Amino acid sequence: MRVGVLTGGGDCPGLNAVIRAVVRKGVQVYGYEFVGFRAGWRGPLEGDTVALDVQAVRGILPRGGTILGSSRTNPVKVEGGVERIKDNLAGLGVDALIAIGGEDTLGVARELYANGVNVVGVPKTIDNDLNATDYTFGFDTAVNIGMEAVDRLHTTAESHHRALICEVMGRHAGWIALHVGMAAGANVILIPERPFDIEKVCQYVESRFKTRYAPIIVVSEGAHPVDGQMQLQTGERDAFGHVRLGGIGQALADEIEKRTGKEARATVLGHIQRGGTPTAFDRVLATRFGLQAIDAVKDGDYGKMVALQGTDIVRVGLDEATKELKTVPLERYSEAEVFFG
Repeated sequence: MRVGVLTGGGDCPGLNAVIRAVVRKGVQVYGYEFVGFRAGWRGPLEGDTVALDVQAVRGILPRGGTILGSSRTNPVKVEGGVERIKDNLAGLGVDALIAIGGEDTLGVARELYANGVNVVGVPKTIDNDLNATDYTFGFDTAVNIGMEAVDRLHTTAESHHRALICEVMGRHAGWIALHVGMAAGANVILIPERPFDIEKVCQYVESRFKTRYAPIIVVSEGAHPVDGQMQLQTGERDAFGHVRLGGIGQALADEIEKRTGKEARATVLGHIQRGGTPTAFDRVLATRFGLQAIDAVKDGDYGKMVALQGTDIVRVGLDEATKELKTVPLERYSEAEVFFG
C-alpha cells in the first residue's frame, strides 16, 4: 500500500504533528509506503512529490507550519484537473490519499472521492468552523496567541487611556474572537454572525472609560455593521472565490475616535495567529487525528473525515463535514455579552 499525504489551504500549528502520526503508525504498524505532495493540491495536480518516511518526520512534532508546504490551488477549477490528479496518482502508484485541510481542501477531497479517488480527510483550521467536529487543531494555538496579545494590550491601553481594537481572523465564523475576548476580558467582542451597532459599541467604550479603565475590543476580520458590508482589504479573490478581508479594526478605531473624541488604535494579529509552535492541546489532537486517519485507510473507509466528538475520534462523511460552516450560536455570544462595557 502506498499512501499520499498533502496539506492544503492556510498553514496551521499542528499540521506536522498529523503528518508525523500518519507516517509513524503507517510505516511501523502497517508497513505502508508514503509519498508527500508539495504545496497542497498543486502537488498531485503537477506530480510534485517529496520523500516521506520515518526519518523525514523526526523532530517535526513541535514545529509550526507544514514540511510539505501549502497553497490555495483548486484543481476543480482547473480544466481537466480531477483527471490529471487521478492520472498522476496512478502513475505514482498511490493507492490512497490523506488530505489535511479546511472546508476548501476537504471540499476538493469530497469531489475526488465522488470521482473514484480513495481519500480520507483530516480537519485543519484555526477558525474552528468545520462542521461535524467539536474542535479542529490549530484553533487552540490561535486563541492562546490572541489571548496573550490582548493581555498585553490591556496594560498599554490603560497607560495611555486609549481604546484599543484587536482584529483577529474569522471570515464567516467568530470562534477565535469569541474565545480570545472571553479569555482576555475584552469589553466588546464583534463577530460575523452578529452585525454590530456602531453607536452601541461607542456607548460601551464611553462606559468603560468612566470606570477609569481603558476599553479593549476584539473583532473578527469578517465582522460588519448592521447597515454596511464587510470591510474589504482588496477586491481580489482566491481560487476558491474568497475575497481577501482586513481593515475592520482600523475602520472601528477611526469611527470610535470620530464619535467619542477618545483616542483609539487598532492592532491586526493576522498571520501571527497561525504561526509558530502548537499548544499541547493541538499537538495531542493533531496526533490523534493522524493515527485515526491512517486507521481509516487501513480499513478502506474512504470518503470520510476524522472528527472530535466529545473526547472520541470518530469518522464522518466528507459530505457532512463540508455541507455547511459551523458558526457561533447566538446563545454562545449572549454569554459573552454579560461582560460588555
